[in-house]
Amino acid sequence: MALMPQDQASARPPGGERIEALFTALESPLLSYALRLAGDAGMAEDIVQEAFMRLHAQFDEVREPRRWLYRTVHNLALNHRRQAGKVVPLNPPGDDGAPSANDPADPQPLPDEQIARWEGIGLVRLSLETLDQRSRELVRLKFNEDLSYKEIGARTGLKVGHVGYLLHHALKAIADELARNGVLP
Repeated sequence: MALMPQDQASARPPGGERIEALFTALESPLLSYALRLAGDAGMAEDIVQEAFMRLHAQFDEVREPRRWLYRTVHNLALNHRRQAGKVVPLNPPGDDGAPSANDPADPQPLPDEQIARWEGIGLVRLSLETLDQRSRELVRLKFNEDLSYKEIGARTGLKVGHVGYLLHHALKAIADELARNGVLP
């Protein structure tokens, strides 16, 4: 940091005060003021330091340095608060159970996602219609009633291996139909 020549350090603005005297008199009150505005002690120190640096750079042009310093601290603190408001923390939720910024506010899918889902369901239902009656019944028992192959076999009189074989081919036929309709790659 370069030292100022003695004649500049003792330079006086039209109000007659020297910058050293202003710093001694106003540092503590300006820190308190900046702390109230910024809400953070470290940031308040930075703001007051910045204000004095700016005053030093244009000390000869400032007519009322006390008022100028308070206005500059005020504006710097507001700028800091404005910039801090733009920052969104990405912290995970704490132990207090507060949701994180990554949690969606609305768990419902977006309208276009919902429409795409409904179209997909409609195409699956149409694909089911291409199956024979027995395959449709096996698919219904497996996926609607959530039965095991053994339970499906007991209901239909089919062997467990045959149930697996028929379901495999039914699902493969549905997948082929969906691929033809552009739903699956």
